[in-house]
Amino acid sequence: MTLTEKLLARASGKSQVQAGDNIWVSADVLMTHDVCGPGTIGVFKREFGKDARVWDKNKVVIIPDHYIFTADSKSNRNVDILRDFVKEQGLPYFYDVIDDPNGHWHFDPGKGHLNRQYGSHYAGVCHTALPAKGHTRPGEVLFGTDSHTCMAGAFNEFATGIGNTDAGFVMGAGKLLLKVPETMHFRLEGRLQPGVMAKDIILHCIGEIGFDGATYRAMQFDGDAIASLTMDDRMTIANMAIEAGGKNGIFPFDPRTAEYVDARVRLNGTKASYNPVELDRDQKFVYELVVELDKLEPTVACHPDPGQRKKARELGNIKLDRAYVGSCTGGKTTDFVEFARVLRGRRVSIDTFGVPATPDIVHELQSTRWGEKTIWEILVEAGVQMTENAGCAACLGGPVDTFGRINKPGIKCISATNRNFPGRMGDKESQVFLASPATVAASAITGRITDPREFPGN
Repeated sequence: MTLTEKLLARASGKSQVQAGDNIWVSADVLMTHDVCGPGTIGVFKREFGKDARVWDKNKVVIIPDHYIFTADSKSNRNVDILRDFVKEQGLPYFYDVIDDPNGHWHFDPGKGHLNRQYGSHYAGVCHTALPAKGHTRPGEVLFGTDSHTCMAGAFNEFATGIGNTDAGFVMGAGKLLLKVPETMHFRLEGRLQPGVMAKDIILHCIGEIGFDGATYRAMQFDGDAIASLTMDDRMTIANMAIEAGGKNGIFPFDPRTAEYVDARVRLNGTKASYNPVELDRDQKFVYELVVELDKLEPTVACHPDPGQRKKARELGNIKLDRAYVGSCTGGKTTDFVEFARVLRGRRVSIDTFGVPATPDIVHELQSTRWGEKTIWEILVEAGVQMTENAGCAACLGGPVDTFGRINKPGIKCISATNRNFPGRMGDKESQVFLASPATVAASAITGRITDPREFPGN
């Protein structure tokens, strides 16, 4: 069986499953956030009763992160709905934006977008926060009310996004009926060259199969190159499986996985035991592709979808108005370090926004020194507008006062985020080009799409 089949077989209590089987799968974790949480709670109460209890309070994780730092009253209200439900159910894993369990969330526009406006429990973007807070464990099943839940497949688990109706059912029953997906195999060989990042790997793969090429399929990434990829790299790749229509993305378990997971569960006091699934010698795939990493170049997904792959060096004629680094895909510490490597000692020539994925990443960037300056200082001095309010921000557009949101038609933005359908980051007449943090940095300097290898050795 493939990794996905082995995970689903275990979660369904069966010795073996195959693609196409319909099975009941037990959940190890259900995650929801401020956009879908209120709807999920509504379904749960409607179907199970207004006094119903969740199936297991230790397996529900609630993370407000999407429409947080906005003065929009309905967005603020959604966080309050989550807080009330958490109190009612006695849920231990709620990463609230404020510290007062009886308070109400209000974003203060008078304080501006750059300065911190969250409490000590806030965790930032759900997909980055889940592993950081010890909620992603090899061999488990994670359901989340967000399409990019598949990012947790980096940790050798079956992780997939579901809708509010399904999530409401899982909240009450702890299981979900699924069809076992076919598996596509991406064997990664070699090593990345300077200036090329994990984002370029997944953009290359999506470009090969198209933005719908993996519809309701598992994307399995393995091969000799996996050992050279950091957990941040693997998260970037698994995150964007959905951008090819994938049901999930998944990686094998190895010592790097164990090191990351063991450290986080100890730090946060979450469940420490887990049981990874290993690669079988005989696996049946519906598609196979060998990706030679040493032959990859900086890659860009052009408007209007993630499958529009081109090499960065071929797009130098495209002038840009804006650059953006952030979100679960491009807002990790390693993303900002590479962003800073290119920008160090230089200045951006267009509006450039930086949104760390979690408060911990904000702290790391503000405390890690590169020579005489911190990473944060290097970026600010380069002209990047860096916000301490970690979250999804403009990745999903949001209300008009969202930090970094595109509010004017015709804007061309290069972004390290994960999706570029029309209107994704704001105005429907804008254009978003997806690229790695290194390519975004080089492009921010020149004001046109630029191969980061033009700025070597910094």
